Amino acid sequence: ASLVTWTVWLSKTIELTRATRIAKRRLALLESDTTLAEVTRGSEGSDAVAQLVQSAAREAELSDGILDDGFKERIALRLERVEAAMSRRIAVGTGVLATIGATAPFVGLFGTVWGIMNAFIGISEAHTTNLAGVAPGIAEALLATALGLIAAIPAVVIYNHLARAIAAYRALLGDASAQVMLLISRDQGRHALRVPRAAE
Repeated sequence: ASLVTWTVWLSKTIELTRATRIAKRRLALLESDTTLAEVTRGSEGSDAVAQLVQSAAREAELSDGILDDGFKERIALRLERVEAAMSRRIAVGTGVLATIGATAPFVGLFGTVWGIMNAFIGISEAHTTNLAGVAPGIAEALLATALGLIAAIPAVVIYNHLARAIAAYRALLGDASAQVMLLISRDQGRHALRVPRAAE
C-alpha cells in the first residue's frame, strides 16, 4: 500500500505539473486580443484547454455561421462536457489513496488484534503469566498497527494535497471555458466567427 501511495504521488504530481503549465500557457493565449479562428489554429493537441477550444470550434463549424439564440447555449454545453471529462481524467488514480488512507489503519488493527489473541493463546498453553514470555508476541502485534499507520498517514496527506492541486486545475479549466465564451461573444459582436473547417 505504501509503494502504491508513493507511486501515485509521483505520477500524479508529474501529470498535474505538466497539465497546469500547458493550461496556463493556453489561457494566456486566450486572454490576448484574438479570435476563435486564430486560437483554433494554434490549439492542436490533446491537452484540456486545446480540447475546449476545438470543441467550441467544432460547434461553430456545425452551426455554419448561424448565430441564433441557442448558439451560446450549445457552446456552453460542449465546454461543460469537455471540462467534466478532462477533470475526471486528471483525477484518475487518486481514489486509491483515499481507500488506502481509510483501510490501512483497520488492517493494522486487525493484525494487532490477531497477534494479541495469539499471545494470549501462548500464555494459556505455557501456563505462565511471565511477561518475558508474552512480550515478544504483543510487541509483534503492535507492530502491525504501526505499519498500518505508516501506510495510511502519507496516503491521507498526499490525497489532500492532490485534491487541492486538482481543484486548482479545474479552476484553470473554468477560466479557460469563460475565456472561450468571451471570445465567441466578441466574435459575434464583430460578425467575424470564422473557423477553419476540418478538411482545410
